[in-house]
Amino acid sequence: MRAPPLFHVYVAATVLLAPFAAWSEIRKLRRQGVSALRAHEKMGHASQPRSGAGHLIWFHAASVGESLSVLALIAKMGEMLPRAHFLITSGTPTSAKLVADRMPPRTVHQFAPLDARGPLSRFLGHWRPAAAIFVESELWPRMLRMTRDRGTPMALVNARLSAKSRAAWASKPALAAYVLDVFDLILTQNDEMAQAMVAMHAPVDRVARGTNLKAMSSPLPTDPAVLAQVRTAIKARPIWVAASTHKGEEATVLAAHKALLEDIPDLLLILVPRHPDRSDEVAALISDHGLSHATRSQQALPTAEDAVYLADTLGELGNWYTLTDFAFLGGSLLPIGGHNPFEVVQAEAAVLSGPHVTSFAETYSDMTEMGAAEIVDDAPALAKAAGRLLKDPAHATASLTAADQFVRGKSDELGSIAARLIHMLKLEDDIR
Repeated sequence: MRAPPLFHVYVAATVLLAPFAAWSEIRKLRRQGVSALRAHEKMGHASQPRSGAGHLIWFHAASVGESLSVLALIAKMGEMLPRAHFLITSGTPTSAKLVADRMPPRTVHQFAPLDARGPLSRFLGHWRPAAAIFVESELWPRMLRMTRDRGTPMALVNARLSAKSRAAWASKPALAAYVLDVFDLILTQNDEMAQAMVAMHAPVDRVARGTNLKAMSSPLPTDPAVLAQVRTAIKARPIWVAASTHKGEEATVLAAHKALLEDIPDLLLILVPRHPDRSDEVAALISDHGLSHATRSQQALPTAEDAVYLADTLGELGNWYTLTDFAFLGGSLLPIGGHNPFEVVQAEAAVLSGPHVTSFAETYSDMTEMGAAEIVDDAPALAKAAGRLLKDPAHATASLTAADQFVRGKSDELGSIAARLIHMLKLEDDIR
């Protein structure tokens, strides 16, 4: 396919802007504590050697959510391709740290090179990927075309573009067709996005509905030492968790907790705000509700007098989900879009959520139908649903069984996606 004029304009712009972008990106990474060696990965200078054995499969994601969403897929493909190695690229220090903490076997992380010829030539020349898999909406024109020009099989997985991005690409149909033509396979999150990709001039015979990979994420890490400390502190107290709550949601959660305390006076709520920098604000709100609390960031553990444990730290959600049989997920009582319920059920817990779950609509639909999740609208409904899970053992067991079945089904689905990618990207040589 011939490059449209707009692509040549883009290439010319990258030539002019690349030096300024390089200076800005490297400076930004250095300010965030990234070493000079690693920061220069943005210029295509690899900080690690390429393994010489087996194929190297490159996954490119944007930031934290996209990076974490593919770790389970990398792990599954690694099981099926025991001689293959994997490279994951992303753009932020936070994503690099979280990926490093959960790195699948035979996988390395690098910061993504700038979308310019020099950095991309160095990057591709060093890593020589046998296949490239891009995640969600990472459609950098030069990166895609230069990778394809090397003859590299390519796929787009978990494809999802916002309405604004779709409109922008739709206004440039020739460029959209030229960019999307690089992919041998495009797997979307749902039917609506599959139709949108076709409307953007993606090759219709290469577009298929996949699934939301964030609903198949790797288990959250846990810390046995932390779990032992907290379990010793809380003893046999019943627990529930409210996680990833946003401003305007904690009041509902605390009202529900006060109602639950009337019947279960020793009940402990582990409250995990989505943004730990709101800790003082949330602590004041807890006090306003007449409840005592201990604060995790102050190295405190809950005492028998504390009704709430304010878990205002990052990276510890796996611990809190492990301690409970169910969790309420925030970002859902307000039109935010919800947060990942699969992380909860992977920890062998059921899910309660508000109604605003557009980011995980298909996942919640399946989970509520199976009985692994329940949708609530307000504090009385939350208290009622939580109370039933706490006081009705048969109902709690049924919910946990449904959660387990959901996890098993998603594991099978992940295997099917991995097998499809291996076939479409011609990677069968590395199968056992």
